[in-house]
Amino acid sequence: MAPAIHAEALYVIEQLVVTVSSVPGGSGERVATLRSGDRVELLERQSGGEAHVRLANGAEGWGKAAYLSPELPLQRRLAVRSAGVEKLKQDVSRLESDLAAARVAASTPAPTVEPAAASLPEHDPAFFMTPADQPRRAVWPWALGWSMAALALGFVLGWRMLDRRIRRKYGGMRIY
Repeated sequence: MAPAIHAEALYVIEQLVVTVSSVPGGSGERVATLRSGDRVELLERQSGGEAHVRLANGAEGWGKAAYLSPELPLQRRLAVRSAGVEKLKQDVSRLESDLAAARVAASTPAPTVEPAAASLPEHDPAFFMTPADQPRRAVWPWALGWSMAALALGFVLGWRMLDRRIRRKYGGMRIY
């Protein structure tokens, strides 16, 4: 019984057929042949570039570590992404049909009921409007007007104060 080891999942890299043998170096008997995309568990790595792996069927063996990668092969990643794209295309077509149905439903006029409203007395519609229903008044013309008035007032007060200081300094004469 082998001790429980946390094994790293690796995959055979692109377009290869890898032989797994019973001893390191490839001199032992062949345990299995792995194809591109097959998943193995890495149990141990040797400095000579060999990797001790466990196969999907539980058999263990040695193979070249350079042929193993922790990433899924491109073909499998492409298949996964293609399936995702197809699902998204189906969602888009379903949403487009829902949108078309909603547009058709919005374009058909709803039946109106007028007889009950005709019996009510005339009233001022603005009286019954909530603040959210009332038309919004533009604030920017007021703000612009007040800022221009403040600017003109500041200019006049500044000019008067400067004039007074100059007259005081030079004995009542204006020197500009």
